Amino acid sequence: MQRRKFLKNSTAATAGLISAPLLAAQTKISPDQITNNIAAAKPIVICTWDFFNASSKAWDVLKEGGSSLDAVTEGVMVEENDVDNQTVGVGGRPDRDGNVTLDSCIMDKDGNCGAVLAMQNIANPILVARKVMEETPHVMLAGKGAEQFAYEMGFKKTNLLTEKSKQEWIEWKKTSKYKPIINIENHDTIGMLAIDANGDISGACTTSGMGYKMAGRVGDSPIIGAGLFVDNEIGGATATGVGEEVVRTVGSFLIVELMRQGKSPQEACKEGVERIMAKNKGRNDFQIGFIAINKKGETGSYCIHPGFTFRSYSEEGHVNNPSKSYIKS
Repeated sequence: MQRRKFLKNSTAATAGLISAPLLAAQTKISPDQITNNIAAAKPIVICTWDFFNASSKAWDVLKEGGSSLDAVTEGVMVEENDVDNQTVGVGGRPDRDGNVTLDSCIMDKDGNCGAVLAMQNIANPILVARKVMEETPHVMLAGKGAEQFAYEMGFKKTNLLTEKSKQEWIEWKKTSKYKPIINIENHDTIGMLAIDANGDISGACTTSGMGYKMAGRVGDSPIIGAGLFVDNEIGGATATGVGEEVVRTVGSFLIVELMRQGKSPQEACKEGVERIMAKNKGRNDFQIGFIAINKKGETGSYCIHPGFTFRSYSEEGHVNNPSKSYIKS
């Protein structure tokens, strides 16, 4: 914890020495744009896919004056606890050996972050990821180490494999063929971004990963910069879909950096997908979806195939937004 305080204080002191004109020169945007980005929108939450209950829960936190960090934590936990969601938390589809392994990460307004990877037997990995962020000098804990840490923090051992997911896994073993189906829940996740009344941004991402994946496989969801990235001065981004392709471009970090250069969230998400497709010439057999929000509360999304949507909840309403796509319907 002393190390974390030292780093935070050192970073703050260093930041105070950098002027807006110098930042503008480094990032190729004007000082006025930097100043404008400080004026954040009113509270808002967005999440991947049509997760109505999750976005509703996060909004409940925000409208009561809660922090963006608490909002994204409680929001994604709704899906972690939903046994009917077979891509996240309890009830998630297992790996090919029959073990449900969970990945999750979280990032706050100060750039602090925590993650757990390939963790078994714990129902709420987002809470463990937050404990990693708040209680340890580390960013990531994996496998048995993450599970042991969770027990030390008071989490209870839970059987994550529901009967429904177990029976589907048994049926899958008859052929043992793996092929992701576009926009079908065998490789999905929930990523969430929020701005609170103070104008602070936080994000969370959690998943059970690809159904019937190889044991130990980790996708983009718990990787800071790939599945999630937040810069409180600029905005945040998160991803869903086939994580390997997001990792290869450090997709969420890329989108935030594009917004730093002056692109809108929509333009940044579009370029993020185009970068992935440029590295996969001739391929269109997978789905990726990005969502992003900037400091002003402007949002954007883009995907490869039609069908991806994202939820947004603010004082203007609760909406399921269709995403523009690289491949047209």
